[in-house]
Amino acid sequence: MKIDRRLFVNFDWVLPSLVLLICCAGLLNLYSIGYNLPDANGAPSYVRQGYWILIGFMMMIIVLAVDYHFIVRYAYVLHAASVLLLLFVFLHGKAVQGSQRWLILWGFSFQPSELIKLTIIIALARYFSDSNLDEELGLKNIIGPCFIVLVPCLLILQQPDLGTTLFLGILFFSIVILFKIRRKLIKFFAVSGIILIPLCWFFLKDYQRKRILTFLNPELDPLGSGYHIIQSMIAIGSGGVLGKGYLKGTQTQLKFLPEQQTDFVFSVFAEEWGFLGVSILIILFIALILWGFKIVRHSKDMSGMLIAYGVTAYVFWGIFINIGMVLGILPVVGIPLPFLSYGGSSMVVLMMGVGLLMNVSMRRFVLQP
Repeated sequence: MKIDRRLFVNFDWVLPSLVLLICCAGLLNLYSIGYNLPDANGAPSYVRQGYWILIGFMMMIIVLAVDYHFIVRYAYVLHAASVLLLLFVFLHGKAVQGSQRWLILWGFSFQPSELIKLTIIIALARYFSDSNLDEELGLKNIIGPCFIVLVPCLLILQQPDLGTTLFLGILFFSIVILFKIRRKLIKFFAVSGIILIPLCWFFLKDYQRKRILTFLNPELDPLGSGYHIIQSMIAIGSGGVLGKGYLKGTQTQLKFLPEQQTDFVFSVFAEEWGFLGVSILIILFIALILWGFKIVRHSKDMSGMLIAYGVTAYVFWGIFINIGMVLGILPVVGIPLPFLSYGGSSMVVLMMGVGLLMNVSMRRFVLQP
């Protein structure tokens, strides 16, 4: 197979450079969290995260090397395989803290619900690019996309993982609003939401209800479910303008702040680097999102545009929800901060998403065979 040289000429250096800078900030953050702690599992978390970043970059290169049209062609197969992995979680999954979300593959823990975020984007891109986009979306032609999203959502909800379920719903609606929607369908979703949201309360587990109540008022349970948010806001507020200094955050080093490596890495960063450091990090995130939308705008076809938009929305909502959680303006739902939170599954899938973005960007100059 002959490789078009224009792929190398138009290689997108900006996107991986931005990602690498954010990943470096994440590694510094993880080192601050765990440098003075013994690790019973072998290598410290910041070393393991470095390995995941390297693996992620290799997966990114593999994904961008395969024409995205080929990937879209097999979108439903990829999505079905991801759903099967979710089913295997119930049969052979590893349970941690009451949640059964992980598969052990070749000695590595893997979370299929992270991969689903990406395959849903690809499957929706296939569906909508194959559809007649001249007509408005109605109930008839929204059934397919709803099925693509609803099946994995129901499986993930049983793990249980309410945060990822809600995230997939947000991602779905972020893509759907790109199209003209019939008023009847809008009314249908509005009425369904009004009816279902109150009913969902009765299906939530006790700890999920507590999270919502403590989001509204963390002082209701300051030593229990409200403890995370209270300590997070103390850490962020104590950072001030310039921060307490690298490796000198008291909430971090004295271990008052829980879930430092995953959900609350932003709080650690804010305490040590202050408003100035957070501003630089936010600028990097904004640059990454804007560059993603630039790729969306210059995509040469519908499937490429939808993939680029979906991946950009995936990264944006991860940033928005996580930072909203640690600031106390959103409930704590366990969504990791992209490229900063510790986690192999999340990092590798995000890197694959970046590979898809670069794939679309680089092939806008190449004629489809």
